[in-house]
Amino acid sequence: MMLREPPSPKGASSVTVIGAGVAGSWQALLFACAGYDVTLLDRDDIRMTYATSHWAGGMLAPWCEGEVSEPLITHLGTRSLELWRQHLPGTSFNGSLVVAQPRDRSDFERFARLTAGHDRLDAEGVGELEPALYGRFHAGLFFAGEGHVEPRAVLPQLHARFVAAGGIIKFQSDCDLDRLALETDGIVIDCRGLAARDKFSDLRGVKGEMVVVEVQDFKLSRPVRLLHPRWPIYVIPREDNCFMIGATSIESEDTAVSVRSTIELLTAAYVIHPAFRDAYILEVGAGLRPAFPDHLPRIVVSRKKISVNGLYRHGFLLAPVLAEMTLAYVQRGFIHNEVMRSSFEVMS
Repeated sequence: MMLREPPSPKGASSVTVIGAGVAGSWQALLFACAGYDVTLLDRDDIRMTYATSHWAGGMLAPWCEGEVSEPLITHLGTRSLELWRQHLPGTSFNGSLVVAQPRDRSDFERFARLTAGHDRLDAEGVGELEPALYGRFHAGLFFAGEGHVEPRAVLPQLHARFVAAGGIIKFQSDCDLDRLALETDGIVIDCRGLAARDKFSDLRGVKGEMVVVEVQDFKLSRPVRLLHPRWPIYVIPREDNCFMIGATSIESEDTAVSVRSTIELLTAAYVIHPAFRDAYILEVGAGLRPAFPDHLPRIVVSRKKISVNGLYRHGFLLAPVLAEMTLAYVQRGFIHNEVMRSSFEVMS
C-alpha cells in the first residue's frame, strides 16, 4: 500500500497527544524522549478510572496471543517487549504458564500447535515453576519470554517518565481534535479509543470483564492461563495477595458485569486452585476495548493529524511499537504497510 499524501512536516517540533491511556502515554513518552515538545491531554482526572487501561489485564504475551490473533500481533508484540525493557526496566518478565485439565487435552494440544516460544512441562515441571500448583496439572506450556504489568501502577510510571523527559500532562482538559489541529502548528496524535468513533464509523467496543480477589496463603509468580472449552481465563498476580481474573470478550458496549460471567470467572479460578474458594472479592468491573472489524491496530496519517486506534485486547502489548512507528513516520516518513494508511484511503 502506498500513501497518497505526503508525510507530516519533518520540521515540526511540537506534538499534542489526546488520550493519556496506555496508547497515548507511549506516544507521548517516545516523542518526548526524541526531543519534541509534547503535551498530553485527557478528559479524565489523574486516576484515569474511565480509561480502558483501568480495566486491562496488562498481559505482555505476544506468543500466547498467536492462538487467536494474526501473526502480525506476535511480530509487533515481540518488538514491544524490547521497548518495555528499555523504558521501564522494572517490568516483570517471569513468563506465562498455560495449563489445562486432562479432559481438555485437545484444547491444550491445539494451543501448543498454534503458538510458538514455549517449552513443554510435565507435572513435575509445572510444580517446580509454580509450587502452589504442584500436583494439579499433568502438563503445561511455559512461555519464558513473556511478561505482565499492573495497569493501574504502570500508567503513573509512564506518566512520570514522560514528565521527566520534559513533557507536560493536562488532565480534565478539552480534547477537541479538530480544534486542536487548527490551533497548533505542530502535530496532533489522536489516541481517544472509542471516543474517536466520530472519525471511524467501523470502530466498536468489545467488553472485557474482570474480577479482582484477595487470597491469603497463596502465591503465583506469573500469569496462569487455564484452557477450557467454556471458561478460558487467565489469573494474574498483583501486589498484596491480590489476583486479577479475566479473559471474557463480549460483543457488547455496556459496562455492566453479568452474573454469568462473574460466576464463570470465579469457577475457572477455583479449577486452577481451591484456594480461590475462600477468596475475598475486592472489585468487579468491565472495560470496552476499541476494535476494528479485523481486530488489528490502525494508524491513520495526514499532514497534521495522526490517529492510533483499534488496539483491541492488545493495548499494553502493542502500544510501545505503535508509538515507535508513529515517531519513525514523523521523523523520516517511514510507513508500515500492514498498519498505516492515509486519511484519504480511510474516507475513500
